[in-house]
Amino acid sequence: MPLPLYLLAMAVFAMSTSEFMLAGLLPDIASDLDVTVGTAALLTSAFAVGMIIGALLMAALARTWPVRSSLLGFVLAFLAAHVVGASTSSFAVLVATRVVAALANAGFLAVALTTAGSLVPPDKKGRALAVLLSGTTLATIAGVPGGSVLGTLLGWRATFWAVALICLPAAIGILKGIPARPAQQDEPVGPALRSELAQLRRPRLILVMGLGALVNAATFGGFTFLAPVVTDTAGLGELWIPVVLMLFGVGSLVGVTAAGRLSDERPGLVVAAGGPLLLIGWPALAVLADEPVALLVLVFVQGALSFALGSTLITRVLYEAAGAPTMAGSYATAALNVGAALGPLIAAATLGTAVGDLGPLWASGLLVALALLVAVPVRAVIAARRQPDTT
Repeated sequence: MPLPLYLLAMAVFAMSTSEFMLAGLLPDIASDLDVTVGTAALLTSAFAVGMIIGALLMAALARTWPVRSSLLGFVLAFLAAHVVGASTSSFAVLVATRVVAALANAGFLAVALTTAGSLVPPDKKGRALAVLLSGTTLATIAGVPGGSVLGTLLGWRATFWAVALICLPAAIGILKGIPARPAQQDEPVGPALRSELAQLRRPRLILVMGLGALVNAATFGGFTFLAPVVTDTAGLGELWIPVVLMLFGVGSLVGVTAAGRLSDERPGLVVAAGGPLLLIGWPALAVLADEPVALLVLVFVQGALSFALGSTLITRVLYEAAGAPTMAGSYATAALNVGAALGPLIAAATLGTAVGDLGPLWASGLLVALALLVAVPVRAVIAARRQPDTT
């Protein structure tokens, strides 16, 4: 894979650390800013909503900009949002900084996904996506647990400052590693924007976007509320939270790596094999969460299955959006973050029920079940190996 892909993955690492780190920081943020844990979870949803809006908006604005300038600008805006977030004592301001950071993240990821696909042959998009998403999985392995430890020892603000610092080498890497290709005003950058947006009327594209959103909703719904499961249900100490998050991250790296090749050649196999296992895993985790060993094993397995299935479906979005070469990345980003927005909201609604802290795990299982109910009748669309007709 080309070196620029790994430089893009470095920036994705910084941004994904921020996106996922709240799973280990919500209780601390809630206590410091005098809100409930459920209210603090709005920070995750606010970030996801910003990503949804920003995915299409930023990609449309940046489609005629120089690639390197776009990527660098988005990273620097992301850095600035975290500096403000680390300094504020207002929950409302913190929510606002999460939206701004999400807009920057959305713009970056939309451009990066499209760029990644253009750096490899047309039939290698799945492998390119796996490299790019390795930044996300490494964030769950190292960045998020590290942030959780830092938050436990020094407070949640220290974690926000750390993310801002991580953005600096990412920005330098983009500046040095991504070639400058100034956009020529008299040369078309691809199909007209109206034509690219018209791709969203294609049922096949909407289908795979919806499936990707459902699986990601299950992932975020369960992952966001793992901290209270670890401390309250399993009875483990706070320092076990980063261990559990790291296990989920290691599993996600295994899953996205394994699915990297299969998502190009055998996407139907990934969904057919991984989907039912993922469905069984969330209820099993809820039932066995009070057994620490079972909890650790199942968290790893769910991380692997969630990212294997999710990355495969997002790869299908890129294939189905082949007729929108400058906007395809934004469609994939939007699909991911519709799920990331809805998942924590659905999961948070279960916290006040009889199942308590385990509610999010049951909700994740229901979301996967819904995805499979939709996927089974249209499995031929998911299993298609060739790049689809864009007409």
